[in-house]
Amino acid sequence: MPSTIAGDPAADNTDVYAFVSPDRADTVTLIANWAPFSEPVGGPNFYQFATDARYNIKVDSDGDALPDVTYTWMFKNNIRDADNQFLYNTGPIRSLDDPNLIVFQTYTLTRVRGSERTDLVRDAVVAPSNSGAASIPDYGTLVQQATKTLPGGGQTFVGQADDPFFLDLRVFDLLYGGDLSETGNDTLRGYNVNTIVLQVPKSELAARGDAAANPVIGVWSTTERRGASVSAAPGATRTDGFVQVSRLGNPLVNEVVVPLKLKDAFNGLTPDKDRTQAPVVDKVLNPILPGLIQKIYNLPAPATPRNDLFEIFLTGICKECKAPDGRVALPIDLNSQMLNRDGKKGGDFAPSEMLRLNMSMAATASPNRLGVLAQDLAGFPNGRRLADDVVDISLQAVEGAAQSGKLVEALAAGDKVDQNDRSFSRSFPYVALPHNNAVNRSVSGGAGGGAGRPSVSAAGGATAPVGGVRAGAGGTAGGSSLPVLPIAAAGVGIALAGAAGILSWRRRWA
Repeated sequence: MPSTIAGDPAADNTDVYAFVSPDRADTVTLIANWAPFSEPVGGPNFYQFATDARYNIKVDSDGDALPDVTYTWMFKNNIRDADNQFLYNTGPIRSLDDPNLIVFQTYTLTRVRGSERTDLVRDAVVAPSNSGAASIPDYGTLVQQATKTLPGGGQTFVGQADDPFFLDLRVFDLLYGGDLSETGNDTLRGYNVNTIVLQVPKSELAARGDAAANPVIGVWSTTERRGASVSAAPGATRTDGFVQVSRLGNPLVNEVVVPLKLKDAFNGLTPDKDRTQAPVVDKVLNPILPGLIQKIYNLPAPATPRNDLFEIFLTGICKECKAPDGRVALPIDLNSQMLNRDGKKGGDFAPSEMLRLNMSMAATASPNRLGVLAQDLAGFPNGRRLADDVVDISLQAVEGAAQSGKLVEALAAGDKVDQNDRSFSRSFPYVALPHNNAVNRSVSGGAGGGAGRPSVSAAGGATAPVGGVRAGAGGTAGGSSLPVLPIAAAGVGIALAGAAGILSWRRRWA
């Protein structure tokens, strides 16, 4: 059956991002999004966070698949003059405390670390849905006002943003119906999402507070609904009267890897249970998608078991990250918590699905949208930046590019959606401003849905590559000369030097 969470947009995690902040090198930025396909003119109620839910971003610092730090946002509805008003707003909204804003939300942000529970923000106002140019003439001002400073040097933003995921969702129409010439439409162009952006010092996320010795973290987000009657899979995690109904780490795992009958179960699981779910692990080692590609496009599926995918999705990539058969598929050190000085080793390490980030990797000055496959080690699957083209990366990875070091040429163009429809910001919160025009109308230029595609600034201000799969830093615009990172042979290593845990990187391209 399809995932039940699709019928609960306010609780539906869409994407998670984790990257070293390009303009604040000592911090990491974590982003989680909800409420997919938010049509900008979707009044009169627009899009709110659920008030009977907990929205979480969780971080595992040592590899036991349990959260060492949890950040939780809880929301409250506020209405001015509910007896005499029916509109979301009764005039232009020029500030978060504008009396014209009739319906608004506030939130409390809590950090849990071990037995320590700290409220970092109380009763902060959420930036409202972008209900139109007449109602909100300057959304950027609201973003600034909704950005809150945290104790210890961090900051958070909660509000609406352009959906940063870019892809042609017709991939689910039997992989474009067997005709790759029909790709190239950004299905999410013009739509918004509810977003939570968090930026904190690396030391707050690292094991023992030591980001030099323990640079690798695992990140995932969850939504928990209050109440025993909440529709959830049998065995779903239940805590303090809340039921976990949604979970997301790496992109496209539940959509493309997990079989239909297990989608709800996966949404209710905690990562420490992943390795006990044999059917899920089997679909990583013996994935469904390569067989479908072979059937439709006659491209031979890579041999199984796919130990490379086991590392990418379940252990992170390292020389000691072994698959169930005891073999190491990608013998380089990149982003497993086993690389941490204080990380779990051997049988104490728990393979689990989460987005893993090596915080020692500095932000790339000119990011390549293909990330690690194109030698840009600060990109997906080492974390995920806003401008990373995770569809093209994942398609190549599932077809074996991480093992061979070569793009599968027949699929090299990917879905031909190589950038977002709106420019990302050069500074916190990095996400693009939300749209305020209807998606289902024709617009020639301007800010609304259906607008032309401008050049895009990646996080950090670098211009994201435009064009085919070979364009961008580390590649050329034509031919087959993209220097894809040959993961199986690359001599990329991390030396955790003694007790000091000083990281030294060396790179040799095979």
